[in-house]
Amino acid sequence: MPNNVASTKKPSILANLGFNILIPTVILSKLSGDNYLGPVYGVLVALAFPVIYGMRDYFRAHKPNFFSILGVISVILTGSMSLLKLPPHYIAIKDAAVPALLGIATLISIYTRYPLVRTFLYNDQILQIEKVSAALREHNATAEFERHLTVASYLVAGSFFLSATLNYILAKMILVSPPGSTELAQELGKMTALSFPVIALPCMIVLAGTMYYLLNNIQKLTRLTLDDIVQDS
Repeated sequence: MPNNVASTKKPSILANLGFNILIPTVILSKLSGDNYLGPVYGVLVALAFPVIYGMRDYFRAHKPNFFSILGVISVILTGSMSLLKLPPHYIAIKDAAVPALLGIATLISIYTRYPLVRTFLYNDQILQIEKVSAALREHNATAEFERHLTVASYLVAGSFFLSATLNYILAKMILVSPPGSTELAQELGKMTALSFPVIALPCMIVLAGTMYYLLNNIQKLTRLTLDDIVQDS
């Protein structure tokens, strides 16, 4: 039994973001210059991370990994712009497009059986989902909680649209050098360094507020304590 549980355990959100988004981004911005991997090998190495991780996850879970698909699309778009030496404003559009697509996907998923808020926040890596679900059924509060989950979905989508806006503004301010130049590569590195305080931090604050909103309403609807709701570390 323990082996079966371990084999079906879902990969962590941090691992998904790291292998599919963050590591490829660092490779493309820091290591794809002529002094390191070069533009072609930089794209190939960056592409390898989401492809291998996505294939590994597919063979384990038998379904596509959303983050791996997003990572592949992001690497291909960024790599194509680098290889074709397109003007920097195309990079600004691409950097805004990825979180914007996430926001749109989150909104669309509200009307499906698998809302993405369950992937980002309401999942069994963070919360004790089975215990919460049983308590919601016991108090006849499942329908009301689903309404709160829909509100949380809008808040998560809002954080992605905020990221898209900030990404575009930051890229337009920093990326000013000619395509293919060393200066542009340095500007990409600078933009990556600034992305956490300028982009990630505000979005994390929105997501933290959304998580507080969910936890607060779960406690009200289930009468459970925080220790009963949150997974042990």
